[in-house]
Amino acid sequence: MPVRSCVSCRREGEKETFLRVVRLPDGDFRIDETGRMNGRGAYLCREAACLDKAVRKQMLNRSFHQAVPGRIYEQLEEHKNGQQ
Repeated sequence: MPVRSCVSCRREGEKETFLRVVRLPDGDFRIDETGRMNGRGAYLCREAACLDKAVRKQMLNRSFHQAVPGRIYEQLEEHKNGQQ
């Protein structure tokens, strides 16, 4: 089973345990709930602390080597608030 790591806390685990953000081939970004979308992915723990840190420090920008749209960070914030 392939191992993935969280871009926020670096915890490793199976990909089903993470939330995936993907850059599609056309350059658009999406949150991939299924983990099957085609494109470059970055993984985040589903825990509120990791999502909060990723949003606060805009950690996905470093993973993708480009600016990730603010709407993605807003969606991650909503995802975090839905868990509390």
